[in-house]
Amino acid sequence: MRQLVLDTETTGLDPATGDRVIEIAAIELVNLMPTGATYHTLLDPERDVPPESTKVHGFTAEMLRGKPKFAEVLEGFLGFLGDSPIVAHNAPFDFGFLDAELVRAGRKPLDRARMVDSLALAKQRYPGMPNSLDALCRRLNVDNSMRTSHNALLDVKLLAQVYLELMGGRQPGFVLALNIGGGTRALEGLNRPRTPRLVTPTEAELAAHAEFLKKVKEPLWLQPPFAAGT
Repeated sequence: MRQLVLDTETTGLDPATGDRVIEIAAIELVNLMPTGATYHTLLDPERDVPPESTKVHGFTAEMLRGKPKFAEVLEGFLGFLGDSPIVAHNAPFDFGFLDAELVRAGRKPLDRARMVDSLALAKQRYPGMPNSLDALCRRLNVDNSMRTSHNALLDVKLLAQVYLELMGGRQPGFVLALNIGGGTRALEGLNRPRTPRLVTPTEAELAAHAEFLKKVKEPLWLQPPFAAGT
């Protein structure tokens, strides 16, 4: 199962009033594990960057001047996305901005069926509680100490960890894979096939187990299909 964790930074809050995307970052997950494949680009928004927006992400118009325009990275960006589901925190915001950029470039908007909103997932799990990315990092013990400003590439790495917790818990090696540039090869030592080892209990251990079961009300081990193997 391939998914993408995505984040954008923008010049403001509303693409309908002319705000533009200035940064896109995405991380590829396969079977809920990062592969090491990432997409990241800064963009020239072809307009000013208001000071209040700069306070959020740290980018000024001068810093972005000369960066590629969205239309220039369009094919590579869509190629990286493929047709995979896209995870984003407050996903309608990111989808709305990307749709505006796509339509401006003469392309179709993203299919909303691909949208996975991690904010909505967090609200279902923690109703009535703060569910910003920072709040979730604190609650789920994800280290966000390096997050002094909004940065799309850093944010998707944090969001990927948060998303895995929301989906049931991070797997061993997940953080390692996020921080190593070697892709799936970096995890070969963790993922290589292992030969199962048969453990046979002794007679004393079996007897002790039987005595223990006598103290348990309706023990699962004595119910079908487990009882068939005893």
